[in-house]
Amino acid sequence: MLKPSYYTELIIFYVFYKPFLANTIKHCFLQGNCFKGKMERGAALKKKHVLIAVCSAFLAAVVTFQITVIFMNSSCNRQIESLKAEYSNSLTGKLKILDEKFRQLYVGEIDEKKLEEAVLDGYISGTGDLYGEYMTVEEYAAFTSDQNGEFQGIGITVTQNTEYSAIEVVSVMPDSPALEAGVERGDLIYMVGTEYVSELGYNIAVKMLQGEAGTTAEFTVRRGENYEEEKSFSVLRGYVTEQTVSWHVLDDGIGDIGIIKITSFDAKTPDQFTNAVDSLRSEGVASLVFDVRNNPGGELTSILSILDMLLPEGPIIRIVGSDGKETVRSSDASEIDMPMAVLINGHTASAAELFSCALQDYDKAVLVGTITYGKGCMQQIVKLADGSALRVTVSLYNPPYSDNYDGIGVSPDIFIEADEKLSSSNIYDIADSDDNQLMAAVVQLRSVE
Repeated sequence: MLKPSYYTELIIFYVFYKPFLANTIKHCFLQGNCFKGKMERGAALKKKHVLIAVCSAFLAAVVTFQITVIFMNSSCNRQIESLKAEYSNSLTGKLKILDEKFRQLYVGEIDEKKLEEAVLDGYISGTGDLYGEYMTVEEYAAFTSDQNGEFQGIGITVTQNTEYSAIEVVSVMPDSPALEAGVERGDLIYMVGTEYVSELGYNIAVKMLQGEAGTTAEFTVRRGENYEEEKSFSVLRGYVTEQTVSWHVLDDGIGDIGIIKITSFDAKTPDQFTNAVDSLRSEGVASLVFDVRNNPGGELTSILSILDMLLPEGPIIRIVGSDGKETVRSSDASEIDMPMAVLINGHTASAAELFSCALQDYDKAVLVGTITYGKGCMQQIVKLADGSALRVTVSLYNPPYSDNYDGIGVSPDIFIEADEKLSSSNIYDIADSDDNQLMAAVVQLRSVE
């Protein structure tokens, strides 16, 4: 950057050299006109003054231009220095400086891929988004793998347990290899083979549990109080029919109440749900119990389709984006008009909570059980250029009329804890009469008939 003294020198140059230039020009005119007569002196003198004026103006313009350029350079330099300081203090700048310094000083070798994944994972973790995730190319491929209809595997429905960095078993499918082996809902799978889920990443670990029929899945779970009990499994994979909806008539000999269990909400669930309702109605039931205990949620389009069948005309969901704008999705006037109850617990999450809360908002159903998980937000998957992906929470979804329950949960109308026998057994092994939460719902439904 030029010093202030330079400006002073330019001004001095202009002030002191202007007379010198004028005298020089004057001398030249005198020398050139000494042989001319008096008649020409007047015209020459006039030309001399014009030339002096032009030269002075040119000199002034040159000096002014130089000063302007200097001031502009000085301003640009100040802006550049400011931007440099701002960049150095930014997240990107600090990370670049840290990376350069570390590489200069570190004596060991750096695994570039591992470093990149750790930095990206750390960024997501630092944002505070509980459901945000960076997925490597392999993890994203595992996430998007198609598992429609009949599939091969061990037959469990799982969710991510962020508190323990494990895979949580939320349900075990009927007639599945996992059920036969003794896997229980609530088990935390923290090792697959000899590797920890926390190190593998959720999606990769889930992918490792999957496989072709006839092969073996080996994993270790923790269960019991404070997850202190450890149990290892070696389960032979088989063919499992994915059925997100199952139904039956209450087995007390009366036949007036139909029970529909929904394990998750995916693309096939609406059709299965319709079949369940039609089948139970054909058997003459007068009331319905929807069991969404241990249901981790699922696709928005699936839950909207099902709630549209159940609700009268009006809002189903109010989606609030990051810009604060609200988008309302509504149902038509057609509805299933029957007495209803919904069974919920602490593992009822996301879309299953919306299902419960929407029916509660319209006074269509009584909720029985315990407070739900509390996930009232939606994530978006963004595929990146290299095939990896980002999952980020992009909106809150509010029930039709009540407040958002994210981090709070949905409260039941009738609070009742599950009996110890119910808590320690697989839900598919419990007779209706032994399910105290179900029986509480039955009592409520029959009391209002």
